[in-house]
Order: sequence, then structure tokens, then C-alpha cells
Amino acid sequence: MVRAAVLPAVKAPLEITDIELPEPGPGRVRVALAAAGVCHSDLSLSDGTMRVPVPAVLGHEGAGTVVAVGEGVTHVAPGDGVVLNWAPSCGSCHHCGIGEVWLCANALAGAAGIHARTADGTELHPGLNVAAFAQETVVAANCVLPAPDGIPLTDAALLGCAVLTGYGAVHHSARVRAGESVVVFGIGGVGLAVLQSARIAGASKVIAVDVSPEKEELARRAGATDYVVASDTTPRAIRRLTGGQGADVAVECVGRPVTIRGAWESTRRGGRTTVVGIGGKDQQVSFNALEIFHWGRSLTGCVYGNSDPARDLPVLAEHIRAGRFDLSTMVTGRIGLDGIPAAFDDMIAGRGGRALVVFE
Repeated sequence: MVRAAVLPAVKAPLEITDIELPEPGPGRVRVALAAAGVCHSDLSLSDGTMRVPVPAVLGHEGAGTVVAVGEGVTHVAPGDGVVLNWAPSCGSCHHCGIGEVWLCANALAGAAGIHARTADGTELHPGLNVAAFAQETVVAANCVLPAPDGIPLTDAALLGCAVLTGYGAVHHSARVRAGESVVVFGIGGVGLAVLQSARIAGASKVIAVDVSPEKEELARRAGATDYVVASDTTPRAIRRLTGGQGADVAVECVGRPVTIRGAWESTRRGGRTTVVGIGGKDQQVSFNALEIFHWGRSLTGCVYGNSDPARDLPVLAEHIRAGRFDLSTMVTGRIGLDGIPAAFDDMIAGRGGRALVVFE
């Protein structure tokens, strides 16, 4: 039995309880978690914005140590440090075949399986495949990647979602070039990763936008050259900061119609907007046909940073070891499992950056 954070039903409070994990069967790996990040996607699962089978153990951004492996697992062994990959590619669908592994049609197939049971026998699903809000988890072998050398596992947990997403949004989706200006909407965990990644890409001006004035210091530590408190006049403020033109690139990390529209309006003619935030299917963003032609801007969705974790983790690790990317600037709270509901409240209220569940 291990302690875990269980979502009993959509929009129900999380329950911190004991669950019974199976031993790892063929092609499975058991991992003792070192840490797990509390991501806005976990909140989206709990409130029904994103649909997964419930009851479920949430948590998808984590790292830990291999405890045991099942038959056929050869790329990791007990004692190895690993980063959890919540969206493993199958390697055989259309998108995997053309190299777009972040759009794998079967990436979340494991979420429908039975992951564990509560003490009374209730079957639990594995949230986004990896069920990281628990002392230990059992996952498919393709959900674990060797942890990079020289990075503590508690820090490496952030690589499993926020950092890969933020880095990929800049380097793979928006493809920021040296000298360009970048505006980032939403300074949570992913937004902080985007700020650092824009700096690494050589952006000449990096503007952070958030509803909270208290996040300015946090944003500047992550690489923001300017800070704007979000309002109805945000696009106008961005144009003032960019010589009247607008930013070359906007990255939206909130997932609300008003911020998606605001990000698009904040770019120059011919600018590029990448949407990372996850909104609800009932939320509409409107554009008229003439403005799409006139402004010549592009609006692009972005899944998991358009990243291939196996390719991108070593690159990110080198940036971290070289001091170009500072994981510690992203973490504004270290908590236990019992602190996850309060971390959800902080996200709803727009407070802080990344909360990190640390297992002792």
C-alpha cells in the first residue's frame, strides 16, 4: 500500500488515501517518486476540462527511482533514476510515422487501464498514464526515460511536462530566432519555462504578462526584460514596448479566449502566436475574415511543446548543467501530498509558479 492523491469523480475533492499497486508485469516498471510537479493540466482533469476515466490517481510530471522491472524491460534497471513521460509515442500510428510523436494517436491509451485499487477494492485509473501523485507508481516501460546525469531527481521532475512544454513552445512551435521579441501570457510553471527558453533562443526583448503584479520579480528572474499586468489594453502596452509594431512572437500559457485573442493582437503584422494553454471545448475565440488577411499573423496550437522527450531531454539537460536554464526559479512551493488541494487553489487564484510535491 502506498499513499496517493485520488480523484474520486470529476469536480470532487481530492482524497489522500492508501492504494494497492500491482507488481510490475511484462513491459512494466515500478518507480518510487522523488517529486511531482502540480500542473494546471491536473486541475483541468479534476474540473472536467480534460476528460479521463475516473476514479483516478492524478499527477503526470514526475521523476523517481526504479524499484522493480517486469519481464522484457531492458533500458532501465532497479536503482536507476528516471523521468516520467506521460505521453509516450507508440511508434506505429500515422503521426509517429511522420515524426510528429507529440501527436501520437495512442499516447493516452494507458489512461483507460486499471492502475491500482483502494483498500475497499475500488479500481483506479492512472490519470495521464503515470499517476505521479503517489509515493510509488507502476507504468509502461515507454513512460520512463533515464534521468539526465548531474540533475537532482527532485528538480528533474519538472522536465516531465513544464520544461519540455515551455522549451518546445519556443524552439519547436514558435521557432523563436535570435533578436526577435517575445511576449508570454501567463506566468505559471510553463510560462516561466517559456521565459527562460526565449532567453536561451536569443530573444532581444522578453515581455511577461500576468494578472498578478506579485509575479513580476519571479518573471524577471526567469528572464523577462519587461512586465505587464494584464488588462483590456495589454496589446496596446505590448506595441508601446516594441516600437509600435507588436511582438514577433506571442506564447499563450493560459487557455482562455480573452488571452488567446490578446496574444494574437499583441503580435506585429506577420507575427506568430503559439497557444500552449488548454481551454474548454465550449470556449470560443472569434476572428473576422478581413483581419486574418490584413494582419497576416499565424495562430498555432502546441501539444507538449511539439517535443520528442527522447530527443529533447539531453538538450535541456545540457542547458541546465551549463547554468543557462535554472529549474529552481520555477518552484515557488515544496509540499506534501496533503498540499495538492491548496496548490490547486493557488493556480485558480493565479498565485505563484510551480508547486512541487516532494516525497521523503
